[in-house]
Amino acid sequence: MVLTVAGALWCNAGTAPAAPAASSSPPLPVRYDFLAGISAELAHPGGSLPGTNDYSCRGSAAHPRPVILVHGSGGGRQTNWATLAPVLANAGYCVFAPTYGALGTVWPVSALGGLGPKPDSAWQLKEFIDRVRQATGSEQVDIVGHSLGTEIPTYWMKYLGGRGHVAHYVSLAPYWRQGPDDDDVRGETIAAFRARLGIPAPERPACPECRPAPTDRDFNQAVRQPTPYLPGVRYTNIVTRDDEIVTPYDVGILAGPAGTSTSATNIVVQDGCPADHSDHLSIVANPRSAALVLNALDPAHPRPVPCVPVSPVSPLLGQLTSVG
Repeated sequence: MVLTVAGALWCNAGTAPAAPAASSSPPLPVRYDFLAGISAELAHPGGSLPGTNDYSCRGSAAHPRPVILVHGSGGGRQTNWATLAPVLANAGYCVFAPTYGALGTVWPVSALGGLGPKPDSAWQLKEFIDRVRQATGSEQVDIVGHSLGTEIPTYWMKYLGGRGHVAHYVSLAPYWRQGPDDDDVRGETIAAFRARLGIPAPERPACPECRPAPTDRDFNQAVRQPTPYLPGVRYTNIVTRDDEIVTPYDVGILAGPAGTSTSATNIVVQDGCPADHSDHLSIVANPRSAALVLNALDPAHPRPVPCVPVSPVSPLLGQLTSVG
């Protein structure tokens, strides 16, 4: 995902059209197409999607908690969420999305998140959610994460003061039962290189609500051991058999701990819908996944979950980055 999204942004960086004026009239248009996020970033470099990051938004009685969208490796607040952001906003949620873990502040590098050391990313997410909670007055948030964005919030919850501040935790293409991966290696390499150059790690203010992560565990272990699940949270894991990044796909399936108040629901998108060929990217950008996310956030008011043909995105991204 990193190379394909990066290539798409770099190849088109000089041809971005002027950003259109945001419409204040609901409903927002919804494109069930992962590539719409790249188009949004090119149209409004460094911006936020319509319907997101409005700090004047206040929750309703039906949807009192802000929803935080946490992108995957190489993603960003626009590139990852062009479908789910308007779907959630149209449903009446206050929607917020950061870009965390970018390796620079100059566009388009600033639009490629989830690349830096994971502890730094978790701290950036903490600061973002702290700001959202303060602005909205909400004690709790709901999390919708994709890929890397399914584990970064858990670190915040366990060690950076997020415990008790999440009600629903929806994970798209998670990998709870997988060991360290390329994201871990890259982040640790960047941290080590930074240290060798004498560049200090980012300064962090006092955090009385934080607790130190175990010194005998790496990030992957600190998130997953003894369990990534925290009490009182309703978890939903949504996975696809056609995931070409998380393999095998079922490492994202994890039952809740027995004898606890933790609820965990595991969904394979092909169950009941063999026409759904979502891959690692298109799982966040189709009507079936959108309905599953809405139902996970509001299980008391379930919506029909459509079965529609869904195609993989990765081959299309490969074609896009090969042009020119």
